[in-house]
Amino acid sequence: MAAQNYLILIVGPTAVGKTDLCINLAKKFNTEIISCDSRQFYREMNLGTAKPTKQELEQVPHHFINSLSIEDSYDVKMFEKEAIELLEDLFEEHQQVIMTGGSGLFADAVVDGLDEMPTLDPSIREGVIQDYETKGLEFLQEEVKRNDPEYFEKVDQNNPQRLMRALEIFRGTGKPFSSFRVKSKKERPFKTLKIGLERDREELYSRIDFRMDQMIEAGLFDEADALFGKRHLNALQTVGYSEIFGFMEGKYDKEEAIRLLKRNSRRYAKRQLTWFRRDPEITWFHPQEESKIIQWISDQIGE
Repeated sequence: MAAQNYLILIVGPTAVGKTDLCINLAKKFNTEIISCDSRQFYREMNLGTAKPTKQELEQVPHHFINSLSIEDSYDVKMFEKEAIELLEDLFEEHQQVIMTGGSGLFADAVVDGLDEMPTLDPSIREGVIQDYETKGLEFLQEEVKRNDPEYFEKVDQNNPQRLMRALEIFRGTGKPFSSFRVKSKKERPFKTLKIGLERDREELYSRIDFRMDQMIEAGLFDEADALFGKRHLNALQTVGYSEIFGFMEGKYDKEEAIRLLKRNSRRYAKRQLTWFRRDPEITWFHPQEESKIIQWISDQIGE
């Protein structure tokens, strides 16, 4: 009988400490890392997405980091297909593979598969886009919050594409987007071990603020400035860039942009935790409990 293959999934909010731990685990289990952080796919977005450094990337093989351009059309369905194909190859060489990131939907797609979404009349999509263009982001936020509060709590509330998709589904079916995400799990040829990383709220928020200061010092505003002309692209409509674009459009001063960067990053972390905490299969650890995590993994795989 073939040996059981294991996908070791490490999730958690931004700035919790996933990168260091995953590199150490990959070395311990002599394996490779798949990123399921949808913001780190794009090679033009570096500082604002807190990618692993060049030195960190060189320590163990990483996949799906810098794999796309912001100009590319890409979605979670494509990621599911490519990640499953990659895992088939990696499991030829390794009994365990690590996958990590803060994008819950992308992680779920690989572990459980995606629910089938209804096919809608394109005119519904056009109507939603028109509403966004005339009434703005706040309108989308209010509509999704009113019609699908469950999804609104989890979604990146500054990402108009995600909000428009949820509103499109609601208008086309009369049912909330979240009701289609019922998780009819697909069978996978591997077993997933789910690990969540968490810190005390004050500790996590302090790390988020400190890391944002480091990003700004490293040139985040310059990076955003270079991307300003392409700010309409979906990939750039995310925390870490949209706040700076607002400053560059003259909506507020730099001090306010920095305040918003920190506040929205903390809110993003809170939404990530809301998403992951709904999954009872996740076993939670503090990132510094590395030896406990290694022992837990070894126990699960029978080493």
